[in-house]
Amino acid sequence: MAGNAKVFLLMAAMTALVMALGWMMGGQGGVIIAFLIAGGMNFFGYWNSDKMVLRQQGAVELSPHQGAKIHAMTARLAERAGLPMPKLYLLPTEQPNAFATGRNPANAAVAVTQGLVNTLTPDELAGVIAHELAHIKHRDTLTMTITATMAGAIAMMGNMMIFTRRDDRGGMLGSIAAMILAPLAATMVQMAVSRAREYEADKTGAEICGQPRALASALQRIAGAAGRTVNMPAEQNPAAASMFIINPLAGLRMDKLFTTHPPTEERIARLMAMRAAPEPATPTRIPRSGQGRSQGPWSH
Repeated sequence: MAGNAKVFLLMAAMTALVMALGWMMGGQGGVIIAFLIAGGMNFFGYWNSDKMVLRQQGAVELSPHQGAKIHAMTARLAERAGLPMPKLYLLPTEQPNAFATGRNPANAAVAVTQGLVNTLTPDELAGVIAHELAHIKHRDTLTMTITATMAGAIAMMGNMMIFTRRDDRGGMLGSIAAMILAPLAATMVQMAVSRAREYEADKTGAEICGQPRALASALQRIAGAAGRTVNMPAEQNPAAASMFIINPLAGLRMDKLFTTHPPTEERIARLMAMRAAPEPATPTRIPRSGQGRSQGPWSH
């Protein structure tokens, strides 16, 4: 219920921003058109935003034959988390990174980059996948994906304002202000969502895989490589940056001022403070509250 309320509030906030831009672009008529556009975007986003984000990032679905080891690892972690097996996608970029998407656990997907598979150890890779499964378990993925879709549309509308001149609404200065403030407002909404959910996903992900130090090591490796490797699909679609486990835009853009991710050092410190889980006597499923502990899939 709380997750549905969060999605509703985010949709309402994004719709309000779209309507404000509509008023600046076309007055009362612009508000009506913007409201209809926002309604259509919300409907489309609920059913199709995950597919659009995967397509924007150039994701290719991995069959069990193509990625047998990753499929086996993910299936084991999903079972421990009490989740259905998500679809797996590969992103053709050398920057190590990952994200999850989908409107619910039954229609979820986990996407990993080629760089992630090449760079991380099996324990670290398991920690990253467990983190993404935690997002699915917490039902963050719908919120993340819709927010990314709407934020991208708001940024586009804000940029369009520079070509719209209406003297009764501030003229060119108003257009420039809208061009700057609308994408910034959308980013602020993303920031409010992303920071808290990343800490919770780290915690639950560490409990799913049973190895918080492996996830901490993975975050350190990913953060170090992100600044040296350009992720072009992410650079071309920056509104989706909040979905990744580590900000993927560090390669080309000055995004640290408005980053949607909490400091990596703080995330690592919290994980290092957790104890590795002892081996359970029987298979254990991780509850939604994240209280249960279990052993990692690479401990045998």
